[in-house]
This record gives sequence, structure tokens and C-alpha cells, in this order.
Amino acid sequence: METEHLEKTIAAVTEFSGIGLHSGAPVNMRLLPAPAGSGIVFRRTDLDNYEIAATGRNVAKVSYATSIMRQGVLISTTEHLLSALIGMGIDNLIVELDNLELPILDGSAQPYVEAFARVGIRNQRRRRQYLRILKSVEVHENGKFIAVYPGEGYSITYDIHFADPIGRQAFTIDLADGCYGAEIAAARTFGFREDEKMLRDMGLIRGASEENAIVLCGGEVQNGPLRFSDEFVRHKVLDLIGDLALVGHRILGRVVAQRAGHAMHTALVSRLLRDRAAWELVQLPAPRRSLVSVGDARLATA
Repeated sequence: METEHLEKTIAAVTEFSGIGLHSGAPVNMRLLPAPAGSGIVFRRTDLDNYEIAATGRNVAKVSYATSIMRQGVLISTTEHLLSALIGMGIDNLIVELDNLELPILDGSAQPYVEAFARVGIRNQRRRRQYLRILKSVEVHENGKFIAVYPGEGYSITYDIHFADPIGRQAFTIDLADGCYGAEIAAARTFGFREDEKMLRDMGLIRGASEENAIVLCGGEVQNGPLRFSDEFVRHKVLDLIGDLALVGHRILGRVVAQRAGHAMHTALVSRLLRDRAAWELVQLPAPRRSLVSVGDARLATA
């Protein structure tokens, strides 16, 4: 069996500490290996080890970050870690944290990728199930757009349009090429200084700083240099990968997004999971014309 298509977890525990981007609250986090078939599970150690699975049924209302919630217990800003897990092919993990928001670290997924390289990624004795797209699913809202279509691999095309110095940027990547670590992981979150007061008045970005975000002001980058000339759109791809991880499986298909954001990303997750004719679970390896279908298996959406 090709190990590329086996489920994977990390080989040893790794730890992080920092502050939440929006709460500004200090948090300690441990990532632990998990058994095959268990998926990604968050555990609030400050609340008697209460667990919340990273699945579409637990998505909370989102705006400037993606959160999951079960029975009133919240875990916020999950997208960078989930993005790194999908990008690096890690299927099963326990995420322990002692506060409601994950640490923002440097504003990218690079610290996670580096940690996985240090502790190692271990193959497990179970074949990965992929969510293969069978028909198009689209979400439109006020001139913004996101959709998923049938396709080979897991390709993402993202177009953004912001005020200067960003302007219009577009980026396309196929995660099947194994290029997440080099092309996406290091791209950092960003924000405009002009929006700072409004967002802080909303109870957001209380942990933001020039150490964990690209700050834009007066048409210029205030804390360069950029890691990529198009770092902004690459970070939007990073966020999208993390948000779509909430379908519970790596996607086989083609995603297209235009000026979307967290709310539209997760709206696509919900719409996709509700449309049982739009996808099936399959296993690889197999010739692409004869993928192994996992019977009538479907994702739990309630």
C-alpha cells in the first residue's frame, strides 16, 4: 500500500504557547498523537478536558476568524492549525489548550510545519478517506463567490481585491503536489491600521501586533519585508484550506474563491455537507477511473 494515502498523526507531543489574536488571552497548547480514525479533536483542559471535534456540525458563527462550539463551549481561531494539518497530511490529532483561543504565533502556519518536521509524522495502519466532489456547489453573496467543483487532486484558486498596497492578487495551488510547506505555510495574516479602532471596539484583534500580522497603513506595509510578493492572497488560501478542513476529510476537487472570507468558507462547508449528492468518500490509491468507494458512508452532519 502506498504510504502517501495512509492516515497519519504526529510521532511525538509538541507544545506551543502565546496569545490569542482576538482575545489577547494567554494560552498554552499541546498537540498529541491520536489513534487512526479519530480525526482532529480539540480538548479544553481548563474545562475538565471537554472535547470538540473539528467537524462541520460544530462550526460556530464566524466573521474575522473560524470557531467551533459544542454545548456552549467555544474554541476560536482554529484555521491556521487546521490548515497546516491538511497541508501536511495529518489526519488524527488531539489539540489540548487551556483557554478559548489558539495562539496566533507569528500569524502564519509556519511554526506548525516546523514543529511537525521536528517531531516527525507517523503513518498509521488505516487508509485515508477522501471527500470526492461529484457536482458543483456554489455560494454567492454581494459580489463575492466561492465554489467547489469535481476535479483531480485538491486545487485552489483564490482572487482578492483590497485597497493599496494589496490591490488585486490571484493564486492557484494544487495540494496534491506537496507544496504547502514551501508555498503557503509562511504567509501571515494581515490588517489595515485604519480598521484597528473599529475592530478593537468590536472586541477583536486584542492580541494583534507587528510580531504576528502584516500591518498596512497609508498604502504601505508598515512592518516589511513581505515573505512573498503576493503574501496576502497566499494567506487567504491558507485560511481557506483550514476552514474547509471542517468537512472532516481532505477534498478531491477544485475550489474557486473570489473575494471570499471565513464566513463564506464555512458557508460552503455547511452547504456541501447538506447536499449528500455532491460528494462521496473514497480511498486511494487506485486508478483515477476506478477509485475505491466507501460504500454508502457519509459524514455526520447533525
